[in-house]
Amino acid sequence: MQSGSAWALQPLAEMTTAEFNDWQALLETRSGIVVSEQRRSFLQVHLSARMRELGVSDYASYYQQVINGPCGAVEWVALLDRLTVQETQFFRHAESFQAVTDFLTKKVQSTQSTASLSLWSVGCASGEEAWSLAICSAEVLRQASKKIEFGITATDISHNALRKARRATYDPRRLKNVPTELVERYFTIQADGMYQVVSTLAERLCFARLNILELAQAPIFGMDVIFCQNVLIYFRRWQRREILNRLVACLAPGGMLVVGVGEVAGWQHPDLEPVADERVLAFTRKG
Repeated sequence: MQSGSAWALQPLAEMTTAEFNDWQALLETRSGIVVSEQRRSFLQVHLSARMRELGVSDYASYYQQVINGPCGAVEWVALLDRLTVQETQFFRHAESFQAVTDFLTKKVQSTQSTASLSLWSVGCASGEEAWSLAICSAEVLRQASKKIEFGITATDISHNALRKARRATYDPRRLKNVPTELVERYFTIQADGMYQVVSTLAERLCFARLNILELAQAPIFGMDVIFCQNVLIYFRRWQRREILNRLVACLAPGGMLVVGVGEVAGWQHPDLEPVADERVLAFTRKG
C-alpha cells in the first residue's frame, strides 16, 4: 500500500497532448514561464495535487475553472504559487554579491552624505536574495564615514513566496552561506531555534508582487543596483532580451545591473558597459 504522500505525488491521469499544450500556452501567456516537454511530469504532479484538493478529476475541467470569471482569477493565483520556485539561498553565487559590494563601496566614496541608495531584487522568491543585498548594503554603509541611507525593493510573482520573505524567519541550515559575524549582527535567534532578521534591516525592505512581463507598468525607476538572477532561465530567449531592456530603463545613470551567469548570451545594450570580471555577468549604465 502506498503512503498518503506517495499517493499525492501520483498524477490523476495521463495528460493528453492537447491538454498539455493548453496549459503550456496559458502559463507562458500569463506569466512568461515556459514548461518544456521535459517538465511535463512536473506540471502533471502539481496540477494533480491542486485538483485533488478541489475534487476535480480531469485537466480540461480544471483548465476551464482557472480561466473563467473572478473565481478563476483567484484560483490562478493559488495555482501559480504551486508552480513557481519559492526558495533560494543566502549569497547564492557569492561573486555577484561581491561585485555589488565593490560597486556600492565605490559609489559611496563618490556620493554626497545626503544621498540614498536604491536596490531591487527581481524575483526575490522567499527573500534570501533580498536580505543578502540588504546585508551587503548595510555592511558597506556601516564602514563608511558618510551618513547615507538605503532601501531595497523586492518583487516576485508568487504571493506565498512574498509572505515567506516578509516573515524574514529562516531555519539555521539556510544560513550556512552567511559568515558567523553577519549572522550575529543581522539575525536574532528565536525560542524555536529559527533566525529572525533584525528590525533595523527589515525596515529597509519593501516587498511587492510583480509579474515581470508587466515591467512597463511598474513604478520602479532610478535604481542604483538591479539584481536579476535565476529569473530569466524560465523565459524564451527573445523575452529575456525584452525583460533586460526594460530593466535598463529602470536603472539610474551609473547604476549596475547584475544578471545570472549563463542566463543570457550575446545581449548588448547601447547604454551599458560590461563589468570587467569574468566571474559575473554585470553591466553599468553610462552617465
